[in-house]
Amino acid sequence: RKHAGVEILDAKTREKLCFLDKVEPQATIAEIKNLFTKTHPQWYPARQSLRLDPKGRSLKDEDVLQKLPVGTTATLYFRDLGAQISWVTVFLTEYAGPLFIYLLFYFRVPFIYGHKYDFTSSRHSVVHLACICHSFHYVKRLLETLFVHRFSHGTMPLRNIFKNCTYYWGFAAWMAYYINHPLYTPPTYGAQQVKLALAIFVICQLGNFSIHMALRDLRPAGSKTRKIPYPTKNPFTWLFLLVSCPNYTYEVGSWIGFAIMTQCLPVALFSLVGFTQMTIWAKGKHRSYLKEFRDYPPLRMPIVPFLL
Repeated sequence: RKHAGVEILDAKTREKLCFLDKVEPQATIAEIKNLFTKTHPQWYPARQSLRLDPKGRSLKDEDVLQKLPVGTTATLYFRDLGAQISWVTVFLTEYAGPLFIYLLFYFRVPFIYGHKYDFTSSRHSVVHLACICHSFHYVKRLLETLFVHRFSHGTMPLRNIFKNCTYYWGFAAWMAYYINHPLYTPPTYGAQQVKLALAIFVICQLGNFSIHMALRDLRPAGSKTRKIPYPTKNPFTWLFLLVSCPNYTYEVGSWIGFAIMTQCLPVALFSLVGFTQMTIWAKGKHRSYLKEFRDYPPLRMPIVPFLL
């Protein structure tokens, strides 16, 4: 049996970092990363990006050496992806923050609204309902992170956590400050507006959860197989007939419901920023579905049925 040699160069400087001889032709990129870590322990596998061309795409962990367009000695280019952190850690930090921050404003802890309002509570029922909805949303997200989501990538760059937390935590504080403010005024159309908004919020939360469950069932535990998601018997998943990423559609719908319920400008802005970001993600996912699957349903749009 012939073994292959693998030469690993720095993608920026072209400096030779190591030479691995006697590599099995069936070895995967993941196994090569582990071998590389033995000579350079500071770069653990999740930090490594290996590519065939210095400016090319990163090879996937499951790519097999002998199936790559290389000779008996393969030259791979290494880039350091920077310190990595697990997706689960990032999500738990992102979502626990808003839950905790919102409650500080809801209970009016000292130094927020002035001394006489410390630990007082709002006389408007919508404020208490808003707190329940906001807390429910983030508790749901935390539980989904722990028990529902299956991540195709194990880690992300550590710097992302600071960016993401600034966004989630900052908006949570901004919204909570106004909604729980002693001078807060309830929505213009009173109970009617609140009931309609609550219905939108609850339906969209159920829809979002249903889509997450449907997506989880598409990918068996521990695998990276990709399939086209289709509607199931659950009516909430029927949105798959019209959009590629109904989880984002429902997510935006939840926040629109919350904005109508509280009639609060920062919530509306949060919904708008979230919608913009989710549209970018949905378009990317939609493009990759179209590229990967020839028989992808032609009616589907990325996030808004018939429009976007």
